[in-house]
Amino acid sequence: MKIKLTLIALVILSLMSCDSGKSVSKDLVTGLTTRGDGLSCEDVYLSDGEQEINRNTFTYGEIIYVNFENIEGFKKKDENAFPGMQLCVVNQSGDTVMHYPDLYADYQEGINISPLLLQANLTVADPLHSDGEYTLYINIWDKNGEGTFEAILDFEVSQDEQIKIENNKLSYNEAYLFSEEANNVIIGNEAKFNENIYLIFEGLEGFQEEDGEIFIGLSLKVMDSEGEIIIDEEDLIGDKGLRPSQIKEQLAPNFIIRNTSVSTPVSCEILIWDKKGDSNIKAKVNLDLK
Repeated sequence: MKIKLTLIALVILSLMSCDSGKSVSKDLVTGLTTRGDGLSCEDVYLSDGEQEINRNTFTYGEIIYVNFENIEGFKKKDENAFPGMQLCVVNQSGDTVMHYPDLYADYQEGINISPLLLQANLTVADPLHSDGEYTLYINIWDKNGEGTFEAILDFEVSQDEQIKIENNKLSYNEAYLFSEEANNVIIGNEAKFNENIYLIFEGLEGFQEEDGEIFIGLSLKVMDSEGEIIIDEEDLIGDKGLRPSQIKEQLAPNFIIRNTSVSTPVSCEILIWDKKGDSNIKAKVNLDLK
């Protein structure tokens, strides 16, 4: 008899959970966990803005989106929903490194879209860093009611392993490829013809100063798969002096390959050197152009 009563109690608890509008879900691939209380969502997934992402390791500089598709349960006013969305990123020490109190604060008149899609985006860049581990928290609430929905994602930030760097007496924080057209980091070794491609350095230091300025050289060479030189710039900066803070914040040489008959993959080599010293840094990357 006791066993039967226990089974009945479990069934009742399950039904009560459904009736209260509470839900818990976890994506076994990405580890994305969601919990709803009064608000429900048909699908929650990661994307790059166009295609779904099924991983929880991201390249530094990458932009990721958390999509809440067909989210329901809002108490509407004149058919409008009034969502709030808080985004927070915490490091392994428990310190908050990013915090946005309400990504939908500007929607004072509410949102009248059916089915309702809410979206948060995160740029995996400073104050986040390569080789770091973080937790993303997104909290959604109904400004006209008591419903809530939250998403939690543990993720890692990785360096771009396709960029091979030889460093001599200079230091840097991050190096990554960026597409201006896609407004995102280039993942893998695929890029496009007629695409403005940047090889971005952040945190470059170690140059000798003269009167508060540094004098650096910056060369860029691009060759096709047959060894033919497509671009050969010996020094993109010239003789002008620069403030160290300019280079430390970001150095972003860029190039565009317009000739679609070029044999790919192409190899790109960038050399940065100190004209007042003997330090330099070289970066190489191969790109398969489509």
